[in-house]
Amino acid sequence: MYKEVKTDIIPIKQYFVKVKGAAAKLDKKALCCFVATGFFLDNDTYWENCKVLRPGTINKIDEDGYLISSEKWFNWHYAPRDISFDEAVNEFTTLFDAINAEDLRGEDIILPISGGLDSRSQAVSLLELPNKKSTFGYSFKGGYKESSIAKQVAKIAKYPFQEFEITPNYLWDKIDFAAQTNKCYAEFTHCTQLKVIEAFDTMGTKFSLGHWGDVLFDKITDKELSTTEDLLAYLKSRLVKPTGMELAKDLWSSWELAGNFESYFDARILKLLNSITIDDVNAKLRAFKSMYWAPRWTSVNLAFYGTKKPMSLPYYNNKMCEFICTVPEAYLADRKIQIAYIKNKAPKIAKVTWQDKRPFNLYNYHLSKFPYNLPYKVTNKLKREVNALLGRKYVQRNWELQFLGTDNTTELKAYLKNSKITQVVNAPIVDEYIKKFYKGNQKHTSHALSMLITIAAFANHYIDNPEKHINNN
Repeated sequence: MYKEVKTDIIPIKQYFVKVKGAAAKLDKKALCCFVATGFFLDNDTYWENCKVLRPGTINKIDEDGYLISSEKWFNWHYAPRDISFDEAVNEFTTLFDAINAEDLRGEDIILPISGGLDSRSQAVSLLELPNKKSTFGYSFKGGYKESSIAKQVAKIAKYPFQEFEITPNYLWDKIDFAAQTNKCYAEFTHCTQLKVIEAFDTMGTKFSLGHWGDVLFDKITDKELSTTEDLLAYLKSRLVKPTGMELAKDLWSSWELAGNFESYFDARILKLLNSITIDDVNAKLRAFKSMYWAPRWTSVNLAFYGTKKPMSLPYYNNKMCEFICTVPEAYLADRKIQIAYIKNKAPKIAKVTWQDKRPFNLYNYHLSKFPYNLPYKVTNKLKREVNALLGRKYVQRNWELQFLGTDNTTELKAYLKNSKITQVVNAPIVDEYIKKFYKGNQKHTSHALSMLITIAAFANHYIDNPEKHINNN
């Protein structure tokens, strides 16, 4: 007897299966890839005898949870049709609105709004739905008020809006919850949802999330990547985080694994890249990110929404992925389709500042370059310098709020010291990276520290109970 599991093109959740004949021990090579990038590569897990089902596959699994077979039902491809840009926009409009209408029928919608275009496109699409809506946005304490953009969008759309501030020191009360929610399959210290997660309880019945729109509806790179070596170098520059490679090499050496980590990592990336039979560089890289980045990074931390309410993700939808494979790259580049969609359906919302191009909007964002953006940049820099003189440091990343300061430093060191991390990582390595962070380039070393915290949380909750860790509940 067996059951059949079909995975989506971009799965929202991981599905774990056992591997016959594999040892029930930590997969240390997989862990090295994990610390280098912040997520597990391909179908890796913490354990050698456990894998995650790959995207776009049909799988047979026996009654004991062992994988019998796996076959692809979808391959990413690039088959651009001979259509005009306006036709592409019209097709996107019809598809996008239909997906939202179907997914959200009868639901009280919860919409997070940011300063970007993906959530804005969601806000525009929902205008036509009769559903009750609640929206929210957040900003870092001491940082750019991204929620002010979200508030303007919500006001024009006449959606109720809640504004949250991400403050220091919340992480330490949330780590156990985070570890149990995403099972430590992606670094979670950056997840601002953790700060406001209790507020989701009273907001509505289903999330409407715009994740992955920025990957599907934009070019990946302007660079000419004519050789496999060029592609590998480019991918590594995007995949590997600062100090990620360094920490991975240190772990590889401490575990006395054969060969060297970087050669192993390069070979794995090349194998995955070469399995994608697409010639166009941007289409090939988009496929790579959608197959290996979205399911193992973005989807993993969607769990912080999913633990509270069901989710609708139109950009994850199989039909949307299939549509993308047929749209000329020239139309996908530079967010042109999303911009046209928003301008066509909600001109007032299109006039709200686009955070990435501030202070410009969707009608004049092309002016976000020298010399047109110089006045804004000068004024903004002066404000930051004045605030710095007054002791108000400008905050751009969550680790600045969760790792820095006397209280955070005490909590962080105590958490690592009192955890079971030494069952995975040698104590001198942990001590070395704590020291590197607090006495060196904090921006550069913050990733390594985040990974050590994630591994410590994994060790505390799962090192002695693998079955609990790999269940599919």
